[in-house]
Amino acid sequence: MRLGDPPAPHELDPIERVSRDELQALQLERLRHTLDHAYRNVPLYRDKFDQAGVHPNDCKELGDLAKFPFTTKQDLRDSYPFGMFAVPRERVARVHASSGTTGRPTVVGYTQHDLDVWAEVMARSIRASGGRPGDIVHIAYGYGLFTGGLGAHYGAERLGCTVVPVSGGMTQRQVLLIEDFRPDIVMMTPSYMLALLDEFAARGLDPRASSPRIGIFGAEPWTERMRLEIEDRFDLHAVDIYGLSEVMGPGVANECVESKDGLHVWEDHFYPETVDPLTGEPAEEGELVFTSLTKEAMPVIRYRTRDLTRLLPGTARPAFRRMEKVTGRTDDMIILRGVNVFPTQIEEVVLGVAGLSPHFQLHLTRPGRLDVMTVRVEARPGLGDGRDEAGERLRQAVKDTVGVSVEVEVVDPETLERSVGKLRRVIDKRDT
Repeated sequence: MRLGDPPAPHELDPIERVSRDELQALQLERLRHTLDHAYRNVPLYRDKFDQAGVHPNDCKELGDLAKFPFTTKQDLRDSYPFGMFAVPRERVARVHASSGTTGRPTVVGYTQHDLDVWAEVMARSIRASGGRPGDIVHIAYGYGLFTGGLGAHYGAERLGCTVVPVSGGMTQRQVLLIEDFRPDIVMMTPSYMLALLDEFAARGLDPRASSPRIGIFGAEPWTERMRLEIEDRFDLHAVDIYGLSEVMGPGVANECVESKDGLHVWEDHFYPETVDPLTGEPAEEGELVFTSLTKEAMPVIRYRTRDLTRLLPGTARPAFRRMEKVTGRTDDMIILRGVNVFPTQIEEVVLGVAGLSPHFQLHLTRPGRLDVMTVRVEARPGLGDGRDEAGERLRQAVKDTVGVSVEVEVVDPETLERSVGKLRRVIDKRDT
């Protein structure tokens, strides 16, 4: 694969070169300020702190954060539209929001300082991925109220890159622009990258001969097998990026391309914890919780992300802890006949069965008293009469590795819907 040397020490931000003790001292200073800022300016936080019997002055060390109450997505919905803002609305330079497909959208606001911090951590993330000033960056994340497109855009510009703001959709045009503009970096969801790979094949183009040397993928969980699939078919380095709108947007954490061993959290701006998703108590592995350390417009205190991971010591950036790739979310977990199943587990198995493509969906039905999950997966071109055999191998592999029995339906190539944003993996028909 094509990649230059990892960044030299002088190319890193000064904060990336500090010791762990120096970083923790900065975190405590910023945490104390954030707690006070939220308490004084956001009624929801003032009420929550008072009800829990804690005050910002009670935070004497980082471990004291565990005394403070959690923030949830429902808190943000209940405060719609601007109730979580900690500055006058006139100081808010930009507003983003979730899609609101399951209720009221969650609204987030940014001061100009917040936007500068966001651009800074995104630039840091792109550089950690292997990007350098002067690179051409093809951005296929959606623009608009979704934070992905604009977050990536301003970070790439801050790093000194040339930005191609394509946004999502128009897959044929995406491939044309990649062929003609020859970008060094592509940024999109991993599932949409697979859709682009299919379009390369449909046009008789060799994706390994295309220009990108780095792909920065996020906005949905994806597995190591998915990484290998993309890297092998496109001859590039596939790097994971993490973020969520409620905390900032993309750029909260990122893999370093020289190690690709988990995402380094930019802890000078975002303080991570992991807790048991059921009890809320600290846990080595569990639900990821974030507290912002520098946000002005909308600080978040112990925000429950619903993403499942664990925290590890830093490697390529020793002062910054790593989070493992997100294995799933507490709200996309399927309980199938008493067994917890995540779509990423099925993805890992699908990618290990020869003749089957990475494109699949999970259909949940309840024809009788018990739930049934059917894995609908596309055959790779040329599988021919081997579909029944491949389907049986997948069914047995899911039972052996995940511990549940599933139905398998192998369908024609390009049968399942393609994603231009976050992929819809689960089709739940149990209540219809």
